[in-house]
Amino acid sequence: MKKMAMALMLVVLVLIPVACAGAAQEAGAPAVIAPSAPAPAPAEPAGVMPGKDYTSEGMPGVTEERMIIRTGDISLVVTDVMQARDEVAHLAASLNGYVVSSRIWGEEQEMRGQISIRVPDEQFETALAKLRELAIRVESESTDSQDVTEEYIDLEARLKNAEATESQYLALLDRATEVEDILNIYNSLSRVRTEIEQIKGRMQYLERTTSMSYISVRLEPETTAAPLARAGWSVLEEFKSAIRGIVVFGQWLGTIAIWLIIFVPLWGAIIGIIYYWRRRHKKA
Repeated sequence: MKKMAMALMLVVLVLIPVACAGAAQEAGAPAVIAPSAPAPAPAEPAGVMPGKDYTSEGMPGVTEERMIIRTGDISLVVTDVMQARDEVAHLAASLNGYVVSSRIWGEEQEMRGQISIRVPDEQFETALAKLRELAIRVESESTDSQDVTEEYIDLEARLKNAEATESQYLALLDRATEVEDILNIYNSLSRVRTEIEQIKGRMQYLERTTSMSYISVRLEPETTAAPLARAGWSVLEEFKSAIRGIVVFGQWLGTIAIWLIIFVPLWGAIIGIIYYWRRRHKKA
């Protein structure tokens, strides 16, 4: 009997805490929750380097590079025009550029020159500085720049559209069976391909002119006073020229005389007819 009573008391003691916990949870008391393991950090997307600046699309932020065509014009007074022309050409080659055109005219102190060069765009200012060093003084200098970025972007878009149109025509050509349809598609393809070539040509021109700046250099001598005597002047040559002039004049007179003598019968007949007609008219 005593053992049964003790067993009942143990059961009651075990059930009381459980009932209290259930009553507390129904009353809104906070339940004790075991701490959970921390969630793993999200993994980096494939191909993404940590620490780099990325745009909202997940691609690297790229600063748009402007396309600038730069040109320069400089007029230099030099001691020797021929030597200066050669030095400008050597300067262009040393900067990985080249000579576009070159021209020399005049004689001795009146000799002048014009040379045009292209140099890499990053060497534009360096080239102008070195050109100034070649001169006794700089008569004039000017630079100009043209931003063609928007034109190049527009050409890229037009090229993409033209190539997409070409692909569509090629797909139609594969399915065409009628001769008339095939000829029409070929004509359309020809027009689109011509447009593509024109766009590519313009893009290549812009790429070349933006990567290689253009500089025009005028060369003038230090002394521009004309000499007292023209270069190459000779008394003997001038005397011979005068003699040749007299001979030519005599030949011209002799030619006229020969023509008059040959045509004397004709002129005589005409004059005789006129004289006879006038005398008869007076008598009448």
